This record gives sequence, C-alpha cells and structure tokens, in this order.
Amino acid sequence: MDTCHPSERPNLINSEVIFYGPEQTYEQLFKGLTHAETNIQIFVLISTLMLLLITCKECTGFKVDPPEDLVILDPGHLGRLDVTWRPPASLINMTECTIQYQLEYYNPNKDSWTAIRTPWRSYNAQFDLMKDVRVRVYTLLDGPCTNGTLVKSVSYTELVQKPSNKGVFGSRVKDFLCVFYSMENMECTWGRNPKIPDSSQQHLYFWHKELDRAEECPKYIVSGGVRSGCNFTTNDLPNFTDINFCLNGSSPKGPLKPTFTSLQVQNQVKPGAPQKLYLQRAPDKQLEIEWESPVGSVPEHCLEWEVEHSQEGPDGKITLISTTDRSLTLPLIPDHERNCFRVRSKLHNYCVDKSFWSDWSRPACHPERKEVSPKPEWDMVRVYVYVAVAITATLVLTLGVGTMLKLRTSRQAKKLDSLLTDLFGRSSAPTKKKEKKKKKKKKKKKKKKKKKEKKKEKEKEKEKEKEKENNSYLGQGETL
Repeated sequence: MDTCHPSERPNLINSEVIFYGPEQTYEQLFKGLTHAETNIQIFVLISTLMLLLITCKECTGFKVDPPEDLVILDPGHLGRLDVTWRPPASLINMTECTIQYQLEYYNPNKDSWTAIRTPWRSYNAQFDLMKDVRVRVYTLLDGPCTNGTLVKSVSYTELVQKPSNKGVFGSRVKDFLCVFYSMENMECTWGRNPKIPDSSQQHLYFWHKELDRAEECPKYIVSGGVRSGCNFTTNDLPNFTDINFCLNGSSPKGPLKPTFTSLQVQNQVKPGAPQKLYLQRAPDKQLEIEWESPVGSVPEHCLEWEVEHSQEGPDGKITLISTTDRSLTLPLIPDHERNCFRVRSKLHNYCVDKSFWSDWSRPACHPERKEVSPKPEWDMVRVYVYVAVAITATLVLTLGVGTMLKLRTSRQAKKLDSLLTDLFGRSSAPTKKKEKKKKKKKKKKKKKKKKKEKKKEKEKEKEKEKEKENNSYLGQGETL
C-alpha cells in the first residue's frame, strides 16, 4: 500500500476503535503507518484530548455566576483608581472550591485590554481620567466541586465610568510637557490657552506611591504674571515610578477643565550639550574625532551619540553617524574640502524607554579657517596718524581754554567779594556804634540798680541793730 496517498490512510476520527488491550489497540490505530506518520497521529490524538478537556467545561454540569457590586473608587491619586467587587451570592457559602477573579480593564492609549487574575476582591490600576474608564470582571472556580477543572463564568460584570464634564468649555491645556534636564532638575511647562478666561489661576498637582496624598507644585514658573510651568528638584520625584499630574485651575467663569497625565522621570531626560570637540589628523590618512561628556548627573554608559558631518562645497552633503563611543575615526578628506562636525546625545533605550536629544555642540572644522587681517596701505596709515594728532590737539586746546575761563571767573568772583565786603562794612559801621552805646547804657542802669539795692540792705541792717540795742536797754531797766 502506498502510504503517501491520503485516501489509503486510516481515518482515525471516523473509524471505530475497539480496545482489547494495549497491543491490539496500537495495531488498530497505527497499522500500515510509517514511524513518522505514527508520531503525527499520536500528537493529533493528544491535542484532541487536551482540547476536549479545556473546552468541555460544561461537562461538569456546574455554572458559575459573575461577581456582583462592581465599584470604581477614586482616592484622589490623580488617575490611580481602586476597583472593588463582591463574589456572587450563589458562591458565598462555597467551601469545596477556591474562588478567583479575572479583572480586565481597557487602556485607551494602547487600544487594548489588560487582564489579571487575583484571589482578592479589589485591585488598584492606572487610568486616564480624561477618557472612559472601562472595567469588567469574571468569576473563576476550581476544586472538587468542578472535578478539578477550572471553570470561568460565561458572563461578566462590567462598569463604564465617563470623564467629568465640569469646567469651562475649551479651557483644557493640551501642550503639557516635562523635561528632566541633565537628571538634575525637571521642568513641566504648558502654554497659554486662548480660550482660558482672563484672571484665571492654574494649579499643578502631582502624586506618586511614596506620597499619602497629592501635593502642589513646589515652585511655579511665572511669565508675564501668569503661571506657565513648575520646577522640580531631584528630591521631589523618584525614578522608575509612575508620577501622576493634574493641571487644573479657577476663573471668574468657573473651574477650568483638568488635564491629567502620567509619566516616569527617567523617560523625560534631556542631557546637556556635549563639551569640547577635538579633531586630530592621524598619520594613516584618517581623521580622529573626540568629545567630552556633557555636564550633569547622566550616567555616561547610558549615552548614545549622533555625529553630524557636513561638507562645505557645491554639493553640501550632510551625513549623520550614530555611535555609543566618545570618539570616531573617519577617512581623511582632501585638504581643499572643509568638513565640519558637531555632536549631540541622548539616553540609550537599554537604560530608559525614551529620551530627548540634547542640543548640538559647537561645530569644529578641518582644516581650521585662518582669519588673516588685511594689511593697511601706507596712505591709510598716514590718515590714521593725522586723525589721531588732530583729536589730541583739539583735546589740549579745549582743556587750555577751559582752565583760562575758570581762572578768569575765579578772579572776577574775588573782586566782587571784596567790593561787597567794603560796601557792607561801611554801611554796618554806624549801626555798630549805636549798638555799643545801647550796651553801655544798659550796663550803667544795672550798676545803679545794684547800688540802690546795696544801700537798702545796709539801711535795713542798721535798723535791726538799733532795735536790738533798744531791746537790751529795756531788759536792764526791768532788772533794776
């Protein structure tokens, strides 16, 4: 029998197999087949049995209900939500089997569903609060009650949560961007939306798993009296951790529509521009290019480089060369063609998921362009000398004239002063005499007053003495 003809091969699915024993069964199943075909048939049988075991969940005769009371809770973590549910009422008293759950939630950014299996009745996941939050959960049952077969509920419990419609229409910021400069400080900036009402005030909040609750920007960037960004230091935000941001605000017309985003800071790095670029001509007709790493905290082993090579000339070719080393060797181009190079860097994808290119370094060219200053002709030298002499002469003349004028004005001022003193001295002479006479009169009056007062005092003393004498005489008469 030709074993290659398919019509002559035994049909294992439709044929009736009678099992008398292992040897007879083997003969009935694989009679007339080669060794390779026998192996294929064995594989088909095993696969069919496995499929029957997997798909025949209804064979147990046990149906499983989906979970109940599916709820989405927002703890204020700017997109990190808690999903909770309860087991179905039909399985509350189930003790023979273990109950698990399969949670599926939709990721609109990737347009895909993420599924996890857990024995718990809650789960914490990241969502975009500016889009629909879609969650569904199944019940999984395994154990003696299902004859050891994992049974999944046919139906599921689903919950869809719409984003909030609060806020002034069209007031949401769209160009929110965060850049981690040299892994030392991160700036998050946003543009001014023309639809935002005047006198609005914007607020930026952030949260990550090391914080109990969301915090506000530590240092705002203000331009034109309006907040346009936020400055973070390396201590504010951890690496390799989801950081959630919410940019909202208030205005006279009502609250502004919030903007939500989530990122990891190591994926927002922009290195500094590479430092000094060196070009050296090697003896083997090659050009060696080397440069220094940028300043900052970026690990050097994580950097990749891009070298721009531009040729001056009618063609003006520009080529980009990628490398992971800080040096490059190129074949030397003829000296009559000038070639310029500049370098930039970013973090390699084996260190981070994405990165920003740094600014370009200053260009370096080979051969260097020698700037030759033109030699002035002799006539031009004479002109320069004459101009210099004329300028110095005018300066000397102006200084001399100025000093003369100052001397004259000072002399005239002295003469005027002397004349004025003479005039005022003469006019003030009689007044001085009068004042002297008045003073003398006052002195005389004072002297007269003093003399009179002295006389009066003497007279009073004499009278007192007389009274004493009289009193003494009177006392003597009485004794007699």
